[in-house]
Amino acid sequence: MASSDTTRPSATGRPRDHTRDLAILDATLALLTEVGYEQLSIEAVAGRSGAAKTTIYRRYRDKAALVTAAVERRGPAEPPPPRGENLRENVHSLATWLARSISEQDVGLLGALFTGMRNDARLAQEMRRILLRDQTAMTDGLAAERLAPGAGALFAEVAPAVIVHRLVVVGEPCDAAFVAHLVDDILLPLLRHT
Repeated sequence: MASSDTTRPSATGRPRDHTRDLAILDATLALLTEVGYEQLSIEAVAGRSGAAKTTIYRRYRDKAALVTAAVERRGPAEPPPPRGENLRENVHSLATWLARSISEQDVGLLGALFTGMRNDARLAQEMRRILLRDQTAMTDGLAAERLAPGAGALFAEVAPAVIVHRLVVVGEPCDAAFVAHLVDDILLPLLRHT
């Protein structure tokens, strides 16, 4: 279906230029990181991407929709399937993947999104939808462990929070020693207790 959209002219004129979409979304992420959500404007995105404001507004109804599309374009990361012989190995593999995934994110982008979510209800709703989708993908592997109800959700709540705290508040990397501490001293006791 998408391929026919690239060749068929729209009812109002030229076919849609999908390379323009990428330029708009890349410009949105770059500006979001540089200036934050509150200062991000459609005009600035238009200037950075080389697209007209009308082009952006035809694709995205407002700033929240534009930022959501830019975040979704990054795509959900795929967590590793459980391969270990026991719960610890699988939790360790998942925590290592999560720590790396979060560490690779631009802290400025995360901060801009968190601030935007606090001040824009529509953005918050969309980001929570994306986070829930990613959380479900992340904890599906733990379902095979036959943990108590709620253990997967507890992992998804605690692990990212501790990782973000380590990176942002403490300012230290999520190295192997930290991941082992996270798994052995925090996650496994919580998951087994639940």
